[in-house]
Amino acid sequence: MTFDELKEKAHALPLKPGVYIMQDKHNEVIYVGKAKALKNRVSQYFANLASHTEKTRAMVASIDHFDVIVADSEFEALVLENSLIKRHQPHYNILLKDDKGYPYIRLDVNADYPRFSLSNKVAEDGARYFGPYGSRSATWGILDALRGALRLPSCNKKFPRDVGKERPCLNYHMGLCDGYCRPEMTPEQHRETMNQAIRLLEGQFKEVKADLTAEMELAAEEMRFEKAAELRDRIRAIELLGKRQKVVAGSLADTDVVGYHQGTAKSCFVVLHYVEGDLAAKDMDLIETPMEGEEGEAVSSLVRQYYGSRSRLPKQILLPCELEDEVSVTRMLSEACGRRVELVTPQRGAKMDLIKLANKNAVEEVERATSAAERQSKTLELLGKVLDMNPPPNRIESYDISNQGADDIVASMVVYVGGKPLKRDYRRFKLKDMEGPDDYASMEQVLKRRFKRYLEGDEKFKDLPDVLFIDGGQEHARIAVGVEERLGLSIPVYGMVKDDRHRTRALMTPDGEEIGIQRYPAVFALVGQIQEETHRFAIEFHRQQQSQRVKGSELDKIPGIGPTRRNALLKHFKSVKAIKAASLTELQEVAGKATGKVIYDYFNAPTP
Repeated sequence: MTFDELKEKAHALPLKPGVYIMQDKHNEVIYVGKAKALKNRVSQYFANLASHTEKTRAMVASIDHFDVIVADSEFEALVLENSLIKRHQPHYNILLKDDKGYPYIRLDVNADYPRFSLSNKVAEDGARYFGPYGSRSATWGILDALRGALRLPSCNKKFPRDVGKERPCLNYHMGLCDGYCRPEMTPEQHRETMNQAIRLLEGQFKEVKADLTAEMELAAEEMRFEKAAELRDRIRAIELLGKRQKVVAGSLADTDVVGYHQGTAKSCFVVLHYVEGDLAAKDMDLIETPMEGEEGEAVSSLVRQYYGSRSRLPKQILLPCELEDEVSVTRMLSEACGRRVELVTPQRGAKMDLIKLANKNAVEEVERATSAAERQSKTLELLGKVLDMNPPPNRIESYDISNQGADDIVASMVVYVGGKPLKRDYRRFKLKDMEGPDDYASMEQVLKRRFKRYLEGDEKFKDLPDVLFIDGGQEHARIAVGVEERLGLSIPVYGMVKDDRHRTRALMTPDGEEIGIQRYPAVFALVGQIQEETHRFAIEFHRQQQSQRVKGSELDKIPGIGPTRRNALLKHFKSVKAIKAASLTELQEVAGKATGKVIYDYFNAPTP
């Protein structure tokens, strides 16, 4: 559909609550939203585009057509929106990371020796599933604590296959495992302990503690003090485990405090879990900058996604801002867990202090995760201003020539994208048909070969740079412009000029204008890094070529010529070709009288 057709369709929508589903030309769902009045909400996308955020404009530009589903109420629209987002994972919606997920603890109860593992979803496979929990790392922590409390195996042995095959491992001797790999330990004993583990995961901490306490007291009465001490330590471990599981499950906390910060490059959603007034754990998720700029809309979507897959929720959730759909979200969460969940937006006092703490955590996470990315972005933005390029360059290609004499003349092409080296796009060139060192002719040949490969459709050279940096001054840049003109290309070119100490000093235009960059430290550092990397890559290739040539040198065939003398000859004459053309006197000055005569006779022996 055309833009005008989309606008006309939006104006024809009813003034009723519902869900709208934006799709691109490939019929892929790119955005799902809810509305109190479909006509008013959807029409906003196709009116006054200048007032939209950059991402909203990008989304609208991608819309080919859209569908709507009319709902009976705003609450029904909210539930439907949540379901559709979960199903389609639209690109422009605010999404928590899939890879972080909310894992379940899985136990294969049908095995002779059941073992715990993590699973992203519940499957109908006869296994027991517990959860979902918070982060995967925290859930692994629960399993580690559970194994430690009940002294379950944490090794890689397979039961019953490995029972009795080897001596128990160090965990057994340290009292961290009951040693179920020993022949005297039966599957029934393992299953009995696993049943305790199941009860703990079900929250029956008091019951398990009572059973173990009774067993401990009986052992003490029977004067089995070692067993009693072991049970005492197990009870203490279970008490700690109980509190930890409440926290990680995020289900038995008294209060959750939500923090949110929308940064330039990323945003962060934080949940602080409080148990009996104490901060017990933190969950956080870094996400891309939200599609819609409204904080309330972003927090509403994230809260619904975060708590939507949990069957047990805290009594109270403190929010950093008011939600337009707070009543519907409260109802949705309350119905999910079977009791009322209170959403509170504090304005002052102790609860507001908790919100400030959560928001501070979100800010710090964003700064820690995106400071490098933002710095690179700002550097490229400043480079664009220095070079008068709008938009700023993203892909930068840099070239350098390396040679010693007529042999092994090579060139390097280094690529930076987004301010970072993209090493998979680096390329090396071995110069062809060069009669001697000529940096200008070498650079002309390299650039001609590079851009011809692009014009011929070579996949290895398919991306054009936004700007070219050439190691050298005005003449190098001028040669690059000449190559581009002959091939019908137009890419900005700058020479990278060095000072007397061989350090980057400035950029040079093909017209001879020097652009000082030392007053811009970030730009100066980036250009210097690019120049050094290009030079390093060229030198590395040159040495590699020289090493391969020397390794198979014809000099090795001459009697009395070892590696030391061979290298001395090559260092002086630069090439085997020059050694062949040298006079007897020249050879003797380098290799000595006798050896020089041997070399001269070898290359100048009469042809039979």
